[in-house]
Amino acid sequence: MLLCIGLATSSALISCTPGERGAVTGGAIGAGTGALITGGAGGALVGGAIGAVAGSEISKNRAYRNRNYGHYR
Repeated sequence: MLLCIGLATSSALISCTPGERGAVTGGAIGAGTGALITGGAGGALVGGAIGAVAGSEISKNRAYRNRNYGHYR
């Protein structure tokens, strides 16, 4: 069952931009962390939202940095 979920998730993320992938990953990690810390759905919602924004920004920054890797002036 877990393998099917992982396969479906990875195939859905193939055509995403780095920012979108980061948002999904950050949202999932943030929601899980928020739920564990608060023990409720409210924490999961807040954690997911914060994680999605943070993950998107981190991934976009990393993609921009990697795009210029090896090109020195």
